[in-house]
Amino acid sequence: MAQRHLDPTAGPVPADALAGYLRDQATEFLRALRLHRETGAGAAASDGSVEAARALRRAARRISASLHTFQPVLDPDWSEAMRPELAWVSGTLALEHACTSRLDQLLLALHRLSGAPPLPARGTATPRTRALAGMTLGTPGTTASATATAAAHGEKAPQGPPVPDHETRTGGASGNGFPAEGAAEAEHPTRLRRTITATADRKAATPDRGNLTVGAAKAGALLDRQLTLARTRAHSTALQALGSSRFHAVADKVAVLASEVPLSPAAAGADLRPLADAARERLADAVAALPLLTAGSPYNAEALIHGLSPDPAPHPQDAPWHQVRLLLRLHRYALEVLHAGPDPGLLAAGEALDRHRDASEAAAAAAQAARTPRIAPATAYALGVLHADQRHEVEAARYAFQRSWQKVTIGTL
Repeated sequence: MAQRHLDPTAGPVPADALAGYLRDQATEFLRALRLHRETGAGAAASDGSVEAARALRRAARRISASLHTFQPVLDPDWSEAMRPELAWVSGTLALEHACTSRLDQLLLALHRLSGAPPLPARGTATPRTRALAGMTLGTPGTTASATATAAAHGEKAPQGPPVPDHETRTGGASGNGFPAEGAAEAEHPTRLRRTITATADRKAATPDRGNLTVGAAKAGALLDRQLTLARTRAHSTALQALGSSRFHAVADKVAVLASEVPLSPAAAGADLRPLADAARERLADAVAALPLLTAGSPYNAEALIHGLSPDPAPHPQDAPWHQVRLLLRLHRYALEVLHAGPDPGLLAAGEALDRHRDASEAAAAAAQAARTPRIAPATAYALGVLHADQRHEVEAARYAFQRSWQKVTIGTL
């Protein structure tokens, strides 16, 4: 990998550059907050409020990262008090978006793994709705489940063959319209014969996906139920946080920051380049500790061993990669303070680490759903295949990062 320190021939970057950057980000924070209040943030949040929340997270992350990287030139008491509060704001607002994107990713993967045709473009339909609508369903009553799912999100119900009322009522549906998991999933003999016949017809076209097809619809409904509940709770938590006195105190401090940046006495005549270079060194050290040789291999046997472990703890190989992702973000934001565009390879490496984080969290969600008590074997099988698929995505993202990192020239101005 080609590495260079920040250009030593360039002149020093004064602390005024940091002050201007922080004022700009504080202004973006206040503008996003005003937009969020104007567009409404109730239970049915509009696209404008979603974009405003994303802008709030983006500004809070950049301010917090700058306080961390350039702490020596800032008032220590003020920066130490602001950093955890900004991290709390960005983390709280990120939960809802994480649940939504994770569910979309899992349902699209289930749609692909079940052998269904490619998803058609249907106007403004979300990937979740189109995945549930296009997924090959293996049990009666799942059309009603997809319809209930679409209705719960205010979207057009997917089209499918009509299901008699008595089948909808007796098909093991839960109170929210999804197929019940567990003991209530026992099939009536007549319905079971119809299921076997339909499954046999589909096996003629995709003989190796029979069991996955049977369980894919119920696995999708189970994931939708769990992650939609988590998203709703995260949305309520975000609303409570934005209305709390704690957030109002943070907003007041950011409003002051938009006009006055509390610099330390050491800021006079200070150069920001060594501090940005230190962020680069921390990133390089963390990347050096990664098993890039293993990431360059198409088959990671050690990851397979950990993937088969019954331990519900986070995957032991993921934590160092997540840390590198955070350090890479700090380095990018430091370059923004210095008005230096990051290397294109650095952007590609960041995108690979974003995919790595998304896939690892999606795999954990699939594993958590598979631990639901008394689920049917076909549902558990589909979730297991889904978990393995997302762990393959993790390995692919690591390989992409390893290839991108070889082309990175860090610190180019």
